[in-house]
Amino acid sequence: MDGPATTTAIEGAAAPGQTAAGPDGHGRLGTAAERGSARSANRAEIVSFEPATGAEVWRGKASDIDDVVARARRAWPAWAAQPLSTRMELVRRFANEVRKDADKLATIIARETGKPMWEARIEVENVVNKVEVSIRAYAERTAQRKLDNALQGTMAVRHKPHGVLAVLGPYNMPAHLPNSHIVPALIAGNVVIFKPSEKAPATGELLARCFNRAGISAAVCQIAIGGPAEGQALVAHDDVDGVLFTGSANTGITINRKLSSRPDKMVVLEMGGNNAMVVWDTPKITDAAAIIVQSAFASSGQRCTAVRRLVVKSGMYDAVMAEVKSLADRLVFGAPFDEPAPFMGPVIDNIAADGLTESFLYLLSHGGRAIKHLVRPNDSLPFLSPSIIDTTAMKDRPDVELFGPILQVIRVDDFDEAIAEANNTRFGLAASLVGGSPQEYNKFWANTRAGIVNWNRPTISPSHAAPMGGIGLSGNHRPTGYYAADYCAYPVASGEIEQPRAMIGVGLR
Repeated sequence: MDGPATTTAIEGAAAPGQTAAGPDGHGRLGTAAERGSARSANRAEIVSFEPATGAEVWRGKASDIDDVVARARRAWPAWAAQPLSTRMELVRRFANEVRKDADKLATIIARETGKPMWEARIEVENVVNKVEVSIRAYAERTAQRKLDNALQGTMAVRHKPHGVLAVLGPYNMPAHLPNSHIVPALIAGNVVIFKPSEKAPATGELLARCFNRAGISAAVCQIAIGGPAEGQALVAHDDVDGVLFTGSANTGITINRKLSSRPDKMVVLEMGGNNAMVVWDTPKITDAAAIIVQSAFASSGQRCTAVRRLVVKSGMYDAVMAEVKSLADRLVFGAPFDEPAPFMGPVIDNIAADGLTESFLYLLSHGGRAIKHLVRPNDSLPFLSPSIIDTTAMKDRPDVELFGPILQVIRVDDFDEAIAEANNTRFGLAASLVGGSPQEYNKFWANTRAGIVNWNRPTISPSHAAPMGGIGLSGNHRPTGYYAADYCAYPVASGEIEQPRAMIGVGLR
């Protein structure tokens, strides 16, 4: 499971993100009537466009967040009171609704994100598969427990939902990633307000409709259309019990700061990564190159688990890089519905493409050596070629997540240096060792700071049966994936006995 990050030009400010964090919260807010009147007059229009063509996909008004939250708050008690078996059956019906609309949903995903149609279909499959995984995970992670004692009664551990949870979704996987929060939250008995990325509202709308058609009401799983202002309002709203966010580190930090005085709110931050892959001794250079290219350039590099930094043993550098460049040269990048199908589509928009182009030029002008140049065939559209740049000679390599098809390469002489380079980041999401011995992998696993550490596997597409999350600027120690049940319900310990039984044995007159 992967999360997006805002593409950032190295010397520039972050481009507008898919979800903005909360407002400063100061000043008079006015009465509810005053706020409602102002909102109805000032609600923004949200428009999404196809990255591949610039054509308009969807248009609509931003939601009134106070109304959305009030509706969710009213719906929560009845939903939480539903038997767990009923909630599980309803999310299974949701999976069936997605199956019915699979082609339509994949087409909308491909149009709004620019990803190839084959990749959009995989995303839809992941939406469906997440349901049974979440049901198993909830049963395992929140199992009821009872410890009996004849004299002391029973000690029970059960779980309760938090209430109203806001899910702030990304643009790069606009169905699968928010769904990975929504389904576990609903199973646990929460109601959900889903704000899709303003770059992918049509996908979010169709996903929410599938929940509603399955019998999960539009108050229990509710969509909130909007941009940064609506994201801010959801984060700051007193009647929202938790914020489940997938997006950039900058936005996640802002959310965390905004809610630092609200320990009562559940905050889940699934952020980006400046991920490293180390290539060590292996005779299988062709296979290694395929793993590298998949990890760096799938989804045009717009996955938070994508490899940004390739750390290569000096003695293997020439052979490995020749094979990687040869394979990258063969990758087709194009529009989602092109035939034959492309390996990768455009990045999300021209702002992102401009920022990535500036970043590649920055690396070049500060000691980087181009192995494969970043090419933009049409300045009016955000198509970018895969690119590779050797940054070994750079004195200060920028520790930023370049959310696109730019692979930086660093050569090293010994394994300890390779591990140190892999850890040379404030992020800590994913890392992988390609090649090496079992002993070297054990050392790599033990000493690499990341929430996902692989051996001879890509960094992307982690298992749904495992936790998904990182440390440092990559998350706040609340991994999603199989562990999502942990943040969707809280444990309640209960000492229980049918009749009162107590006495005071000391300290009485």
